[in-house]
Amino acid sequence: MDYRRTYIRDLFAQNPGQEVSAYGWVKTRRDSKGISFVQVNDGSCFQDLQVVVDEGVIDEATLKRITTGACVRFDGTLVESPAAGQAVELKAAGVEVYGEADPATYPLQKKGASFEFLREIAHLRVRGNTFGAVFRVRAEASFAIHKFFNDRGFKNIHPPIITASDAEGAGAMFHVTTVDPFLARPKPVSPEEDFFGKPSFLTVSGQLEAETLALGLTNVYTFGPTFRAENSGTSRHLAEFWMVEPEQAFCSLEGNMNLAEEFLRTVIQHLLDKCSEDLDFFNKRIEPELLSTLDHVVNSNFERMTYTEAVGHLQSSGESFEFPVEWGIDLQSEHERWLTEQKVGRPVILTDYPKDIKAFYMRMNEDGKTVRAMDVLAPRIGEIIGGSQREERLSKLEARIHEMGLPMEAYWWYLDLRRFGSAPHSGFGLGFERFLMYVTGMKNIRDVIPYHRAPGSADF
Repeated sequence: MDYRRTYIRDLFAQNPGQEVSAYGWVKTRRDSKGISFVQVNDGSCFQDLQVVVDEGVIDEATLKRITTGACVRFDGTLVESPAAGQAVELKAAGVEVYGEADPATYPLQKKGASFEFLREIAHLRVRGNTFGAVFRVRAEASFAIHKFFNDRGFKNIHPPIITASDAEGAGAMFHVTTVDPFLARPKPVSPEEDFFGKPSFLTVSGQLEAETLALGLTNVYTFGPTFRAENSGTSRHLAEFWMVEPEQAFCSLEGNMNLAEEFLRTVIQHLLDKCSEDLDFFNKRIEPELLSTLDHVVNSNFERMTYTEAVGHLQSSGESFEFPVEWGIDLQSEHERWLTEQKVGRPVILTDYPKDIKAFYMRMNEDGKTVRAMDVLAPRIGEIIGGSQREERLSKLEARIHEMGLPMEAYWWYLDLRRFGSAPHSGFGLGFERFLMYVTGMKNIRDVIPYHRAPGSADF
């Protein structure tokens, strides 16, 4: 067996009569009179391969080892299948059992299990239908994102995971240190004595570093892990998650909106084309309106309006929102969904938010109250992308840093970008796991990442 072996997905496209080998893990084995039916899957596609084992082909002792969870290789001949839903099946001539699975203790049985339980066996859950589909879509989405940017001349860059600056001024960062907090000491260890000689943290965003590369390479993007130390146990928050952050020099907010719209439509269309079986499963079992929603996004022109216009629409809607609407608030999911689902009926890009609810690096508008920010809102979820035109004027950026009480010295290098050859530039960020929730319909962010990191949870 090597990397050139035939995957189960490829067997379905082959003609009956061929001798093949099928590798994978046993989903089920069902015994009838003089015959056994074994469902095998190797994760290459949603559909299982049915293996038919006639009586006497495999000795009884070996057959008993072929239980749910066992890893096997069946050799045999592809034949036309009389069963509904499959064109071919494998008529077995022999088998090798690579690894047995004790049916009394194997935790992933045919009967249904809750997603909460499956998180406890995250090392095995990928063998089931739901999570096999989730991680195939995740892999294909990752490929589609890289392809989208590569096709448009963007350079993939790798920002540091350890940083001394807070990209958003949020403060919810993990401290990186070699000092043992449980070790008694006669006096505290100063930051200068620590490993990096200054307070250091796990990054919450690669955006600031992406800006430095964009102001030299013009078009760049990051795609990597980021971290936030929020003590939140909601279904939408993780302590470790992946972010996609493109950055373009010589780009206005308008160009940034155009890129974000094209990005979402292209990547979603790629998934509809390449992951049809998996998305059909999610549409049937997880989110009944999934496919129609995704089709709608792909085929819609995104509406564009200012934050101020959106607040006006919300206030005159007659709706009784849980969170009252007034100018200056950070819009909630219920507001965003009403705009996309009720008011407009398609994705919306909101612009020009109040400066007090946005980050320090966003370009100030002439009114002194709003910034060149944008949020892309999608039906069924609300905000899916956030971005802005960056503040390229040194004096304006220094004023914002001072106004927000951030340490000016921590951003000396960021300010240098405005001192030496400053240029207009824009970018946005997409939380990869939240995007995956959107395209799969999965309701908990912990179920679209292989091993979730959250308060009190760092298993595996």
